[in-house]
Formats: sequence, C-alpha cells, structure tokens
Amino acid sequence: MKMISLLLCLLAYLFLVRAMSATFKRLGKTKQVAPVRVKYLSKTANIALFTLFVFVVCLVMGLGYSEVSLFLSSAFAVVGVAMFAQWSILSNITASMIIFFGFPYRVGDQIKVTDADFDISGTVEEISLFHVLIRTDAGNIITYPNSLILQKPVIKLERGNTSFPGKLFPPAPGVKRSSMRQQIRAKLQP
Repeated sequence: MKMISLLLCLLAYLFLVRAMSATFKRLGKTKQVAPVRVKYLSKTANIALFTLFVFVVCLVMGLGYSEVSLFLSSAFAVVGVAMFAQWSILSNITASMIIFFGFPYRVGDQIKVTDADFDISGTVEEISLFHVLIRTDAGNIITYPNSLILQKPVIKLERGNTSFPGKLFPPAPGVKRSSMRQQIRAKLQP
C-alpha cells in the first residue's frame, strides 16, 4: 500500500511540475516577459514544490507528523540562523516574484529610478532573480537590487518622450541643498 501511495505522490509531483511550468510559460508570453525571468520563477517554484513533495513522502512512508515537523523546524532554524545576515537576499527573491507578476516595465524600456543623489536612468537590460540591470546612455551597467526598485518611484519614457523630467519635488525656496561630493569633502576635511 505504501508503494502505491508513493507512486501516486510521485505522479502528482511530476504533473504539478509540468503544469506549473506550462502556466509560467503561458503567463510569460501574455505579459511579454523574457524567457530568462520565467526560468528563474519556475526554478524557485520547483524548489518549493519539491520541499512539499519530500514532506508528503515522509508522511506516506510512515514517519509521524511530529518527527517530520521536528526535522523541518530544525532545518529551517539552521538555515534561518545562517541567512540572518543575508535577509536582503530573501527580500530580493520575493521582490523578483512581485516584479514578474506586477512590474510595469519590461526589458528594453527607458526608465529612471528617482534618487536624490544619483542619476539612475537608462534602458532595462535584464531583470533577474536578484537585481535589475540598467544600461546608461554612456554605456555603463547599473546593477539595482529588486527590493529597492520596488521602494522607489520609477519613471518610464512613453509616447515618444526622449528626456526625463527634472526634479519632481524641487526644494523649498531658500533651502540650499549641497551635493553628495560637497558632503563627502566636508566629512573628510579636518
């Protein structure tokens, strides 16, 4: 009986992997997403599905819920402690999934991330699992983390526009704002 249950679990797992892959490909085509991004999301979903499959197989093979949950909680505790300093990696992976389903910008779009100190504008080259690559007009590549691009306003050039607007919120009259270079020089001088 255990072998039949194990075989059914394996068949269900394989079916779900194929169904998820087909769904992500279909969503990628309808949203005009690069195949690389679809591949990243599929891999992440497959890892989660495999973890669930292992959990179900352990239960089917006769391990009690308490043993399996004890093992998983211990494993997650070890992984959590190991990645405590790297929480931004997890937030970037989560942000990449949000970007996949709801990001209004695609590869090839001209965008500008609003930042007071730096000019982060150019063409979106790639959107990966951890970052967005933006090629500037000078030909340089800016690597911008996914979690940060969701936190800042992004301007997209549309309808034949060729330049980005100036400051969205200019400083109040009488308020002088020093540049980043001036701030750094002031801190370095004795």
